[in-house]
Amino acid sequence: MEWITSDDLVPYHDAEIWMEARAAAIAEGTAPECIWLLEHPPLYTAGTSAKAADLTDPDRFPVYPTKRGGQYTYHGPGQRVAYVMLDVGARGHDVRAFVQQLEAWVIAALAQFNVRGEIRCGRVGVWVVRPEKAPLPDGSPAEDKIAAIGIRLRKWISFHGISINVEPDLDHFSGIVPCGITDYGVTSLVDMGLPVTMDDVDVALRTSFADVFGD
Repeated sequence: MEWITSDDLVPYHDAEIWMEARAAAIAEGTAPECIWLLEHPPLYTAGTSAKAADLTDPDRFPVYPTKRGGQYTYHGPGQRVAYVMLDVGARGHDVRAFVQQLEAWVIAALAQFNVRGEIRCGRVGVWVVRPEKAPLPDGSPAEDKIAAIGIRLRKWISFHGISINVEPDLDHFSGIVPCGITDYGVTSLVDMGLPVTMDDVDVALRTSFADVFGD
């Protein structure tokens, strides 16, 4: 397993080209599995289920169609993106179980900051309950999205991955309907009052990875 951390903002198209090449090399047995930690400049990506109406401000940032699963997602500075190039075939050929492992990985990393991340049926990503906010119209507690998940497989090698909001500009999410969900907000660790740095999140991701994936 190789871990790579990029200190500079990585252009999205460059990242896609690199991931595809690395995934091909892993499939051929010429490169090890890889986790790439990075940040992007502000941009929107459109997954395979994206709906045009959910891009509410198309001229705000560059928009990149991508073949990962999911709908519209924002990436930008202050958000830790973790691209996962892993051999899902060698891990059981079970895509659903793999996605559940990614979710568990995010939740385990958040738990290191005493943040309870949760999964919701019908809502992609990882969510946090916000009892300090006004409840929803049905009386249930407010919830915000703190992490997104979207992957693609080629020859059973994964690429794309997860993103955790550390301290992005949350207003940047207003140009899309994130993941097609309109009734809930978006938050970050710093927005929740936690003085967490990108380095802190990287340590949490690395230490929790083995607990979930067994590597």
